[in-house]
Amino acid sequence: MKEQEINRYWKRIINTMNDGLTLIGPNGTILMVNHAFEQMTGYIADEVLGLPCTMLHCDACESTLKEDSDVWCTLFEQGRDDMKRCHCHIMKKDGGYIPVLKNASVLKDDQGMQIGAVETFTDISEISRLDQEVNKLARQLDADGDFQGMIGKSDAMHKVFDVIRKAALSEASVIIYGESGSGKELVALALHRLGRRKEGPFVQLNCAALNEALLESELFGHVKGAFTGAYRHRPGRFAAAHGGDFFLDEIGDMPLSIQVKLLRVLETGQFEHVGDHRPVSADVRIIAATNRNLEELIARKQFREDFFFRINVIPIRLPPLRQRTEDIPLLVDTFIRHLQTRTGKAITGLTRTAMERFMTYHWPGNIRELKSALEYAFVIAEKGLIGCEQLPPRLADRSSKPKVPSYIISDAGGSLSRPCRVDSDEKEALIKALGQTNGNQSQAARLLGVCRVTVWNRMRKYGINLKKGLASENAS
Repeated sequence: MKEQEINRYWKRIINTMNDGLTLIGPNGTILMVNHAFEQMTGYIADEVLGLPCTMLHCDACESTLKEDSDVWCTLFEQGRDDMKRCHCHIMKKDGGYIPVLKNASVLKDDQGMQIGAVETFTDISEISRLDQEVNKLARQLDADGDFQGMIGKSDAMHKVFDVIRKAALSEASVIIYGESGSGKELVALALHRLGRRKEGPFVQLNCAALNEALLESELFGHVKGAFTGAYRHRPGRFAAAHGGDFFLDEIGDMPLSIQVKLLRVLETGQFEHVGDHRPVSADVRIIAATNRNLEELIARKQFREDFFFRINVIPIRLPPLRQRTEDIPLLVDTFIRHLQTRTGKAITGLTRTAMERFMTYHWPGNIRELKSALEYAFVIAEKGLIGCEQLPPRLADRSSKPKVPSYIISDAGGSLSRPCRVDSDEKEALIKALGQTNGNQSQAARLLGVCRVTVWNRMRKYGINLKKGLASENAS
């Protein structure tokens, strides 16, 4: 093809480029743009021709613009023949910024006179997004542990991690079994982050924290005027979780009437706001969790069997800490590093005796109790190694032999052992903890290694009334 023909078709040629292109005059005005530039920025050619190229607000140009010079940009300084390449951001017509790889070079005529510059822009939005995601995951691994914030190298935990990876790719309901403090919420978060709905919302609700009426309103929402105090429309948690995952914690404490309504949602994909009869669609994957033996609750008529079969599609069983003691040193080291950063204290670890106490203790509160014990020690200790005398009384006392909670314990084969004296053990431990703390529920929760909501729920379950005192409960 002759040079004259090339000149004739050069505009068509540059419009086939995927990269945006601008031709800039020596005074910094835009002389020409191609179609890719228009698609990338949202501007059409007529809107930018004759305007200064600074209209793009390129953040890399701040170092090249010259105020006290004969030339407006260092690109046009005499003797400069090099090409400038950089990562930068340019502003689109809608005011948003787009990350690009920019190449800029001076154009010269046959006599070596500068006649302008050409710049190309490669859209790297997707690359930038992936880089941010990789950095986010790297920070998460550095900060939180080995697998999605869960710390453990034992065979038992590796089996759990493997099940999580597989379950995350399914749309079926998942239920997480585990004692209080064993990390059920972290499992739910991992299922969401690794699943197909990771771009959607992750909504959670503790089923034991609310009474029946409030729980129904939280789940399904209500319309204005549905009941006294309903001053405005509330969409509810199911609507908020549309397109994502809904984590229902302590589902074993859900009232039977709510189980019926939730079963209908799982079967039809629709629900109704309280006070309304119009169906609302909900595309939600349910992730449930419990520290109770649901099969035992079914036998007692406290949990619906049909609802159980609907949510028990993919069971994940978290081992208690006493069944994976090889992970304790790793957990201790991780939490101590976090506490060092948070408190600034020069505490380097545990004495040999203190570590032996950690390894032989039953940990009824599991990881939550272990973390609380180290936080207590960081308050008492000043520097160096933490000794037994700086541990909470339950760990410091050699004669202390806390009972192992018998509810929802997973044996080596993965099946559920039947509860043994569940109610009496649980109630006795609760009354003792409340007595030691003079009825302070938060302190009792720390002693038991559970959350405050669990203490409140168990008080309601066993009819413990602090106003009447604990003496009568102890007498019973």
